[in-house]
This record gives sequence, C-alpha cells and structure tokens, in this order.
Amino acid sequence: MAASSQITSMEVQTSEDRLKAHKMKKKVLRKQVRAQHTLMRHEGIECVSHATQSLVIANAGLGNGMSRHQLLRIVEEFGFVETLLMPPNKPYSFVKYGTAEEAKKAFDALNGKEVTLEDLGQNIVLYINFVEKVFLQSAAPTSLPPGLAVIENIISSEEERRMLQSIDWIGDEDPQNGLPEICDLFLEKCLKQGYIKHKPDQLTINQYEPGQGIPPHIDTHSAFEDEIISLSLGAEIVIDFKHPDGHTVAIMLPRCSLLVMAGESRYLWTHGITPRKFDVIQASELGQKVGTITADAGGLTLNRRETRTSFTFRKVRRSPCNCIYPSVCDSQKGQQRQIQPSFPHSETEASKLEQEYVHKVYEEIATHFSSTRHSPWPRVVEFLRSLPKGSIVADVGCGNGKYLGVSNDLYVVGCDRSKNLVDICGEKDFQAFVCDALSVPMRSGCCDACISIAVIHHFSTAERRLATIRELARLLRPGGTALIYVWAMEQEYKNQKSKYLKEKNTSKDRGEEISAGTAQRLLCDQVPGGSSQGSACSDPLLSDSKGEGCDAKPATDSRLPVHTNRTSFHSQDLLVPWHLKGGTKKKGQNVDTVSLPAGSEELQEPSPVFHRYYHVFCEGELEAACRSLDCVRVQKSYYDQGNWCVVLEKL
Repeated sequence: MAASSQITSMEVQTSEDRLKAHKMKKKVLRKQVRAQHTLMRHEGIECVSHATQSLVIANAGLGNGMSRHQLLRIVEEFGFVETLLMPPNKPYSFVKYGTAEEAKKAFDALNGKEVTLEDLGQNIVLYINFVEKVFLQSAAPTSLPPGLAVIENIISSEEERRMLQSIDWIGDEDPQNGLPEICDLFLEKCLKQGYIKHKPDQLTINQYEPGQGIPPHIDTHSAFEDEIISLSLGAEIVIDFKHPDGHTVAIMLPRCSLLVMAGESRYLWTHGITPRKFDVIQASELGQKVGTITADAGGLTLNRRETRTSFTFRKVRRSPCNCIYPSVCDSQKGQQRQIQPSFPHSETEASKLEQEYVHKVYEEIATHFSSTRHSPWPRVVEFLRSLPKGSIVADVGCGNGKYLGVSNDLYVVGCDRSKNLVDICGEKDFQAFVCDALSVPMRSGCCDACISIAVIHHFSTAERRLATIRELARLLRPGGTALIYVWAMEQEYKNQKSKYLKEKNTSKDRGEEISAGTAQRLLCDQVPGGSSQGSACSDPLLSDSKGEGCDAKPATDSRLPVHTNRTSFHSQDLLVPWHLKGGTKKKGQNVDTVSLPAGSEELQEPSPVFHRYYHVFCEGELEAACRSLDCVRVQKSYYDQGNWCVVLEKL
C-alpha cells in the first residue's frame, strides 16, 4: 500500500515536471519568434529554421548590458568563433562559428539558458535563432567636429591627484582673487603649447557619478569667448557632439586629457553627456586611447563608468559675439532681419537667391525634413495608382522619396537638387539621383507620367517656374500626364480654412508646409512678415487668371518678408522659417543630470532657424502658366488642402 502511494506521488511529480517543461518550451519558442520579428524590423535580416554557421543571440547585446568579453567567453565554449558582431545600442549580437555543427551545439546549449550579466548582476535569458549570413555595414571612421581637439596626458597622475584634493565641495565662499593657484601651471602650459590664445578667467567644476550626465547644450555665445577647455580627472567618459543637421559624433575623453572647443565645435555643435552607467566604446579604447566612437559592430564593448571630475575653463566675453553662426548666436538674433534678401530682378540674382535660400537650406535640414515626411498625400497616391501597370514615372523633386514606393506596379525614378535627401532615398533602396528640375538628364519622351509635388514654388521668377513646367512636358511621351502641386496663396478657400491655418492654435511646434490629408510635424518661427514685389497682377502669365481671393499687397520695398507661420499670406514672394529640431526629451524620462553651468543653453533654446524662399500661387496662376505652353493641355485643376494642383497631358 505504501509502495503504491509512493508510485502515485512520483507519477504526479513527473507529470508536473513535464507540464512545467512544456510551458517553458512554449515560452522559449514565443520569445524566439519575437526576436525574429525584432531582427527583421531593425536589420532586415530573416531567420531560418535549418542549422547554419551563424547565430543571432537575443538579450546578449550591448544595449542590455552584455559586454564583449563575457559574451565571447560564453560562445567560445562550443567551437571556433570566426566573428562576433555587437551592434551599438541593440539588444542582440551575431556569432559566426567555423562550422554549422559548432553553431548547432551552441544553439542547443544556450537557447533558453539563463545567465547573469557580470557588470550589472542581473539575470537574463538568451534566445537564439539561425541566420544565413550576417552583413552589417562597417561604419566609416568619424572625424572630430571642426575646431575640436583632444590632448591626451596633459597632466601627470600626481598633478591630477593634487587638483582633485584641492576641491572644497562643502565651502560656499566664492574665490576673491581669480582662479585657484593650483591651475596656474596648467594654464601656462596650455598657453605655451598653443592650445588656447587667452588665459581663462572663469572656472566651473562638475563631478559626474556613474549614471549622471549633462543635457546637450551650447555655451552662450555672448557670455564667453571662443575657446572653451575642459580637463577630465578621475576617469574617462564618452561625450556626444551633435550638429544641427542631426549628425552626431561620440568622443572618448581619457583620464587626464584636455578637450578644446573652438570655432564651429564651440559655436554650432551641441555637446552633452548621456546619463548612463556604461559607455559603448571601441574594444581597443579600453587602454584610454582618444578618438571618436564609430558604429563598428565588430569592435565595440561596454566600459563601466567611474566618478569623473571636470575642470572647465572659459574667458568671459566683454563685447557682443560676431561669429559666423548668426542662427544660433544670441548676440546676433536681433540683426537677422537686416540681412533679408531682395526680390530678384535678373536671372543671375534669381539663381543666387535659390542657391542660398533653397538649395543650401535643404542640404542643412535634410535629416529633420525627412523625419517630418512620412505619409504620402492621398490624391497624389490616387493619381499614381490610376496609371497603367508598368508605367515609367519621374518624380522631379522627390525629397526623401515618400512617393517612390507607393506602387510596385510602376517603375518610379526620383531626382532632387539636395544630395542629402537623395542619399536618404538610397538608404530606402529607391532609385534617385541629384539634378536640377530645370534640366533633368533623361531622354525626351521617355516617361509615361511625371509628378512635381511642392517644388515649383521654390523658383523665384515666373520665367524659371515656366521653364520647370516645360521640362516636365519634355520628359513626357505624347499622351503622358503630369501632376503638379504648388503652395496656394489662398489658405482659406470657399469659406474653409486649410489644415495649415486650422493647426495654428493646436500645434505651436509645427512648421509651415501643407499636408494634404496628413498633419506634418514641423517647428515654426513666429517672425512678422511684410510686403514684397511679385503680386499676381504683375505676372505676365496671369492674363487668364481669375484673380479671386488673392490679396497680395503691392510691393513697397524690394526686401523679401519673413512669413509668420500658421497665418494667412500677405505676399506671394516670401521667406518661410524652418526651426531645425534639436534634442528631444522622452515622456516620463527620469534621469539624474548635472545642472548646466551658468551661461549655458540647452539645445531647445538656440535651435537654428533657416529661411526658405517660396512663391505662393494665386488661384488660376498655375493653370494659366501651363496653358501658355502649346505642347500640353490642362486635363483638370483643383484645390487640395492649401495647394493648387494641375494635371497636364502631353499633346
């Protein structure tokens, strides 16, 4: 009887173990599938069900605290590791073994296994999949921002010790006799070596514990002179520099090194320290070598932060700043209206205006501009999808290529004057090239259709706008069609306000351009406008224009006014501000940061403002320009959320 009871108890235990194992197996499988989806979304790499030489290991990435040293030790137990790739800030890594058998052995042993992260003391579970092959594009070496230098071993360990001991963190008395004497020899060395031209007269000391940082900022132009130097004591750290166009550079500051910021790096780039306990660095940087941190997945690891103290020296400015970066200079902000360009009176002047206030601006804002251009406008999509299957389409002025992938049934090629925008198209695997809309290097009559969306309003004379339409017509075969969108003067049409005006009160941080059916996330600059030359009445192409609802003021001076965003237009020719978006704060973000030093500004304050030239079209103006060409006919024209639109047919 006792034996029978014992057998029953053992059977129950075995059944429970089987159920538990079954649940665990299902959980591991579910996590594997989720890891597959993450990999496809992030890298475009598809996992396979059969054994290969290459594995992707989820939860074993730099992004969740796994160091290169620990992961290498784990995976080397199962065979020869040819390659170990750890993409920066990602929660997964890639391992390639010498044979598929070795990879299978690692898969069987590690999938679903719990390990402890050595640096964090946390337990994680590894989830593994096979992949055919791994190709992560190697990042090109990144150069330092212009005007920036890092000098290693500027002081000895003994000098470092004395400087750290000299700090009185408790006392609250301000020094009465200038900078501390202990800094004199160091500053004399900097002057003698040519690292600085003027002796500083202001010192800020900050201490950074692991997990602390300082927000991205630019030291106020009017407060301090050009050169700013910062001495790193106690530990190394990674500092991040960011250009207004979004380009970032991470730089290792070794212990006892000197950071020198001058020129562009001091005035234009923001700098800050991300609050975290580990830095992602080059594996070779463990020896405290100076340099930029490139996104080389084959050579990155984690480095635990330690307590770092910085001595930052500045020289107080006694006169206004006159740097060459007025868009971010607080001394020059009030002077920007004095240098507004004039309305062009010749072809040469028009070309120069567009170069400065269209072409250069889009090169600068390309990354931010692209981030605001997500959804194709519905009626443009409708036009493209109405074309016969296999049609060849040219998108002239394609921007970031949001219309290039609308339909797989069409062969769409894009072109744009901005190289940076064309590069973004290339990153999406779209076909695009750089050219001017006035001269597209494609054979005459080679296209079944063309689109020109929000492009022609950037040309500054009636002749150049007409030439652009003529170039579209040249590309079309007989019977081919073109769709043109331009910004409308009438932002209130038939008693209906456009989305542009409707969003005035509900979207303070949005910019100027119309989205037909979708709100665009832009930033605006509220600068009062004025009047300018170029009203509808003066355009010789407008003899057939209805002229209704076009309230452009006659020219009172030749300066182009700066438009106040989210308001009605009072001039056809104007400059529209674009606030280049800087750093963003995540909702609910809770970080421990060091306060900014006096005289510093966070990135939100000095966001650069760029001005783009626009000619906004009155009702009938675009249609009249098209009808002046004898090689096309207007199939239809319409108004779409603040834009005038025309469909042309090549005769």
